Amino acid sequence: MTSSSFVVVGGGAVLPAAFSSSSSSSKRVRLSTRSTCERGRKRRRLKVRFVADSKKNNNDDIIINDNNEEKEEKEERKSSSKGNDDNTIGQRQQQFIIENVVSSPLFYVTFGVALGVVLVQKFGSNASLLFSALPVVLLTYISKSDLGDGLREQARKAKEEDEGGTEGGREGRERMRALAKAKFPKYFGEERGRWMPRKSVSFFSGGDSDDDDDASSSFMFPSYLDGTLAGDAQFDPLHLSDTEEKRRRNVELELLHGRWSMLAVVGVCVPEILSRSGALELSEPIWWKIGEKVLEGIDVNYLGIEGFHIAGASGIIGIAFCQAVLMGGPEYARYVGIESLEPVGVYLPGDTNYPGGGPFDPFNLSADAERDVELRVSEVKHGRLAMIAMLGVFAQAFVTREGPVANVLEFFF
Repeated sequence: MTSSSFVVVGGGAVLPAAFSSSSSSSKRVRLSTRSTCERGRKRRRLKVRFVADSKKNNNDDIIINDNNEEKEEKEERKSSSKGNDDNTIGQRQQQFIIENVVSSPLFYVTFGVALGVVLVQKFGSNASLLFSALPVVLLTYISKSDLGDGLREQARKAKEEDEGGTEGGREGRERMRALAKAKFPKYFGEERGRWMPRKSVSFFSGGDSDDDDDASSSFMFPSYLDGTLAGDAQFDPLHLSDTEEKRRRNVELELLHGRWSMLAVVGVCVPEILSRSGALELSEPIWWKIGEKVLEGIDVNYLGIEGFHIAGASGIIGIAFCQAVLMGGPEYARYVGIESLEPVGVYLPGDTNYPGGGPFDPFNLSADAERDVELRVSEVKHGRLAMIAMLGVFAQAFVTREGPVANVLEFFF
């Protein structure tokens, strides 16, 4: 009787030894079972490794995707920032052109004349109407366009930067000018010069002393002119500026007429000087005779340039129309006030009488408070002298029927 025995095979099955014919057969079964188990373990290890490698690859893919997304976001931000910078640069360039060309008086009295020559030669004498209406139309169009919205925002930012800057905006600059006035006692304060000698003060004040307090309280030396205004010589014998509102208005009118008079003196004298010296051949150098020829219907060449009539060939009605159009825009801006050019992106850092900025202070002469104070006094003095000069020009033209240069030469020689 054969002893009972069992063989364990792969998969955990138990077989009786009777199935094995011999011991060698049993050994082969055990080897086969061992190899089968090892192959199973290898497959499981490979599977685990494959899963691990797959997870690693997935993580690498996620990291790569994240890096790519970050790079794309950075590129988008960079391109967006570059686009915003380009837009800002473009707006600043447009603002510079508007500030220093379209709305600049200096441009129109220099390069504007050359532009007028081109327009007249190309379109004829009717170009004067186009030339006179062009600035107002262009500025109005810009203020109503999408470009105007961006420029208005630029002006708002410029205003905020000015008010938050080291100078403190308009109020800060006004305080700096007030401090600068203390360094010029001959122009400001109690020690400034009056419109009459100090020795006559006691006579007009009704006192026996030369005390300045008597002078400041007298009728001829009103106390409301306290030496804070540029060019204040305490002259107001008719008391036309005895209130703050009247004083503000009269200061504005004096500056306005003084500036026009300074331009008028140059315009009256320079053509006559150029003609007498032979530097420029003009059909009519005498200022008041030009108007006489226009009334007679005779065309007058501007600056001696043949065919360049501006409004001269349009008659008195054309001249009046051009004058109304040319002056309508600036007068409306003056009526609106210091913020009149902000719709086209031009921020004026000054006040009503001294706007400053690119259009009215292209060389930034008002940056220094002391220099600004001196220049304001000089402007008032030269303006008053020019107003008196133009009054003399009018009177001499009526009496002598000649130009101012001829009158001066005749007086001295």
